[in-house]
Amino acid sequence: MIARAAGLLAGYALDRALGDPRRWHPVAGFGRVAGTVEGRLYADSVSRGSMHVAVLVGGAIALGTAAERRGPFVGTMFATWAVLGGRSLDHEASVIGERLSDGDLPGARRRLTHLVGRDPSGLTEDEVARAVVESVAENTSDAVVAPLFWGAVAGVPGLLGYRAINTLDAMVGHRNARYERFGKPAARVDDIANLIPARLAAALAMAAGPDRHGAGRAWREDAAGHPSPNAGPVESAFAGALGIRLGGTNVYGERIEHRPVMGDGRPVTPADIGPARRLAARVGHGAALTAAAIALLRHPSTGAVRRRPSDG
Repeated sequence: MIARAAGLLAGYALDRALGDPRRWHPVAGFGRVAGTVEGRLYADSVSRGSMHVAVLVGGAIALGTAAERRGPFVGTMFATWAVLGGRSLDHEASVIGERLSDGDLPGARRRLTHLVGRDPSGLTEDEVARAVVESVAENTSDAVVAPLFWGAVAGVPGLLGYRAINTLDAMVGHRNARYERFGKPAARVDDIANLIPARLAAALAMAAGPDRHGAGRAWREDAAGHPSPNAGPVESAFAGALGIRLGGTNVYGERIEHRPVMGDGRPVTPADIGPARRLAARVGHGAALTAAAIALLRHPSTGAVRRRPSDG
């Protein structure tokens, strides 16, 4: 458990310093494998979708178990680095913010596709900025807090298993004609896996943000209105902490969503991208320390009293 805690902190430091590997990224490799498995298993049914999730997530957990046995510290460190996405998320938000500052709205719209699935073609500068802040909030939970939490609880199998679940949700967890049934198990498992981490992320945002009372109020009053049970808490906490309003109309191809407003502050502007990035960084730091503490508290010898040998 001590090796696990140290590995989580070292892996988090590697992600903050280096970001994602530029070549041979393990998550990208998993995505290619998942696409191949989907091609063999796909059918318009929930049972086939469940089999798809079981095979791929089970395989990731088995790989993590083997890696942890070979070296708990090294395995945890490299697995943490591989599955975290905090540095890359921050970089993308930074690039979009710079393009908005330079007046390059078309370039900012094109770059936004790296972060969100919504159609950016008709977005204004403020709407692009809102999309960035919402993505920073949600993905700080999904790509930083949640992997660290599951790494603390279940080690390398937890890290790889969670990333497999989250990647499958991104690939097939959509409500469209192809994935309405096949993708439902992936979406449901992802919801369960993020249930605790999303609320931890919201609590960290409330603790680390400039307006704790606003974050708590927005979380209590607005989170339930979000269509995602896990994005709602963290996005509302970010909105309240930063004194802004998130939510509104989003266009996803031919589908239009009108999401309730979260937070009672002013509308988002490009100037809010920087504060959102800084809050996300503080949430990430807090999540790393929390994960290390959880790992240490789970140490079986913590607080144990050694028994003296019997005199008999």
